[in-house]
Amino acid sequence: FDRRLRSTHFDVSMANDEGRKDACDASAWRETYELVRDIDAGTFGVAKLMRVRGTGELVASKFIERGDKITANVAREIVNHRSLHHPNIVRFREVFLTETHLGIAMDFASGGEIFNHVKAATHFNENEARFFFQQLMSGVNYCHQLEIYHRDLKMENVLLHDLPTEAWQSQELRAMLNRGIIDGSMTPMVKLCDFGYSKSSLLQSMPKSTVGTISYMCPEILTSSNQVYDGRAVDVWSCGVILFAFLFGWLPFNDPKDVRNMSLTSQKILAVDYSIPDHIPVSSECKDLLARIFVADPTKRITIPEIIAHPWFQHHLRPDVLISLCPQEEETMVIQKQPVEEISAVVLEAMKHPYQLTG
Repeated sequence: FDRRLRSTHFDVSMANDEGRKDACDASAWRETYELVRDIDAGTFGVAKLMRVRGTGELVASKFIERGDKITANVAREIVNHRSLHHPNIVRFREVFLTETHLGIAMDFASGGEIFNHVKAATHFNENEARFFFQQLMSGVNYCHQLEIYHRDLKMENVLLHDLPTEAWQSQELRAMLNRGIIDGSMTPMVKLCDFGYSKSSLLQSMPKSTVGTISYMCPEILTSSNQVYDGRAVDVWSCGVILFAFLFGWLPFNDPKDVRNMSLTSQKILAVDYSIPDHIPVSSECKDLLARIFVADPTKRITIPEIIAHPWFQHHLRPDVLISLCPQEEETMVIQKQPVEEISAVVLEAMKHPYQLTG
C-alpha cells in the first residue's frame, strides 16, 4: 500500500498548486466526457453513463452533491476502491468535479445488476449459480487478501459485464454459461461495485458499525452494539444470502408474505431460520455449503478458503478464476491510477459548499 493512503483524511498540502488547480477545474470534465444517459438514482446521488471523448469508451460515473454529502465514508470508498485491481471488481478510474457534484468514474458493466438477471430468470440452476458464485468469491477473496471488507454485499452491488438482461428471455445465456463451464470462458463476467461501506483494517479502524442492508446482514451485525467484528465473516454470510437468491429466487430470511417487515427479517436472521424449498432441486453438497455459511457464531462460520476448497465450489472451477490481479496489469497499475495527490485535492474541494467554491 502507498503510505500516503494510510488515512482517509485527505491533506491538501499533498497536491502542488498547479496539480490542484487542474484537478479542481469544475469545467474540465466536459473535455473528457460526454453524457449519454442516466443509469440509476439513490440516496447517494445519481449514476450516469458517460462516453470518453476521443476513444468512445463507456464509463459509469456516480455523482454526489458537493458540500455536506462528501463525508469520510465517501473518502474511504474512493481510497479503498482505488486500491483494488481485479477482474471481478469494477475498475476505479478517477474522481473529478463539476460545478455542483463530485464525480466518481469507473468502468461500465454493460449487463447491469445481477439482481435484474435473477428476476428475469426467476432463479438460476445449480451450474449457473455456481458459475457466478465462483467469480463473486474470487473478487471478495481478493479484497480480503488486502484486508478490505465490503460490508454491503448484495445482488444490487454485483454487476455483470457482456450480457444483456434480455438474454434470459431466450436460450442465449444458458448457451453462454454452458460454453463457459465447458471451455473455460469468463463470459459473462461478475463485477463487484459500491465500496461505500467498505473498511480496510490496514488503512482505517477495525469494523464495528452497524452498516449494510438488513436482508443480507449476519447475526453479529444486528447485535454488535458498536463492538468490533470480523469483516471477513460478515462478507461470507452476505455471499451466502446471494447464493441462496441465485438458487431459489428470493432472500432466505425475508418472509415471502411480508417482505418489507424488517423486524421479522431480523428475528429470522438471529434465529438462522431459513428453509430450502422442495420444488427446486439442489445437491446435498450445495445444501451443506449453505448450512456452513449460515452459522450464527462467526468463529464457527465457514471461511473463504474453506468455501474455495468445498467440493461443491470445486465443480467446473476454472484455474483462472482465483487469480489475484488482472493479467499483465500488476506492473502498470500504479501508472494507471489517478495520483493520490490529485484525489486529495478534488475531494477536499468537493467538501466545500457551492457558495464557497474557489475560482
